[in-house]
Amino acid sequence: MAHQTVKSGYAELVDRLNRFPQGAPPSDVLHAILKLLFSEKEAGLVALLPIRPFTAKRAARAWKLSRLETRRVLDALASRGVLLDVEDQEGRQRYVLPPPMAGFFEFSLMRLHGELDQKLLSELFYQYLNVEEEFIKALFTTGQTQLGRVFVQERALPADNGIHVLDYERASEVVTTAKHRGVGLCYCRHKMQHMDRVCDAPMEICMTFNSTAQSLVKHGIARQMDAAEGLDLLQQAQEQNLVQFGENVQRRVNFVCNCCGCCCEAMTAARRFGLLNPIHTSNFLPRVDRETCNGCAKCVDVCPVEAMSVVSANDPQRPKKRKAHLDERFCLGCGVCVRNCGVDAIRLEPRPERVITPVDSTQRAVMMAIERGKLQNLIFDNHALASHRAMAAILGVVLKAPPVKQRLARQQMKSLYVESMVSGRR
Repeated sequence: MAHQTVKSGYAELVDRLNRFPQGAPPSDVLHAILKLLFSEKEAGLVALLPIRPFTAKRAARAWKLSRLETRRVLDALASRGVLLDVEDQEGRQRYVLPPPMAGFFEFSLMRLHGELDQKLLSELFYQYLNVEEEFIKALFTTGQTQLGRVFVQERALPADNGIHVLDYERASEVVTTAKHRGVGLCYCRHKMQHMDRVCDAPMEICMTFNSTAQSLVKHGIARQMDAAEGLDLLQQAQEQNLVQFGENVQRRVNFVCNCCGCCCEAMTAARRFGLLNPIHTSNFLPRVDRETCNGCAKCVDVCPVEAMSVVSANDPQRPKKRKAHLDERFCLGCGVCVRNCGVDAIRLEPRPERVITPVDSTQRAVMMAIERGKLQNLIFDNHALASHRAMAAILGVVLKAPPVKQRLARQQMKSLYVESMVSGRR
């Protein structure tokens, strides 16, 4: 049951969080989490902040505080990873409230400054994410456009370059082209460590990039790394049979996690809700050579989402012969099975239809908002309509959307202006 209160700061913050395309369903556990991460005054202030990046001047107007006091509060929140503070392309300081995931839930367990009871926080996260299902269902099973995607393990690709791989499909490209790079604790395994359920996969291997890395490194939540270390970490992760799961955008990717099948939320969701496509797969599928496969089951042991099994080869001459079988409905296309096949019986091939990856975070946010019935929250985000650049970006995505999603957008916004814009382009 949701925590009942007379519009406390925490209740207002829950309302604010649920204006994100991916929300945070109310519960007593969520209330307890927010009480650990925010004072009630802070929660009430954060509830007034826009969804899109904002300046201290904008926050000061919303809070009715002086610019100096506003900066003090914003910087304190950013130092704890509750907000991100970044410089835009013009060098101006901007802030943004990240969603709970991927966002301030993770950052709270990445920082080790000692002021948080991280065991208690881990227990609450476990209850909210692993026992109660509402949050994970809302995050991973609603809509077609999801938060994250799987990167193919590049060392699993055919050596003859027989299939085409785009730059944005390579985690190595994210590492080498990022403007800022950081590495920190894996939130999922750190949480499981406090629950006495952690595996032996590396802990300090969660990579952040660009604006997110800029803020987290500044405040000691992550540490800075160079491209060479990032590539080394990718290789280490692949040798440990971890899956690269990152932000579902082509440009300016902000995170790449190295996920195990036992601890990580994304892999757990992929197993629990596989038929609902909780994360975007890579553009590849493994194919098993029936003649070469010896049924050793190494691929079964390493598959993080249990998409591989061993079945009878139906060979009347050898009735005990087994072979690997792939259930394509659950396969991530990560390539872990390919790298572990001792007889080279598995090969990656392109999927029949390419998986569409949003170009940038604006396009992803708008598509997620349309599919989840929350587009109006982006358009009328605390008077963000006054920002012509923000409005133009949102409308640009809507105008390029398929007709079905344009109709959904019109129904949600109920705006004569947007109605005329969309209708005028038909």
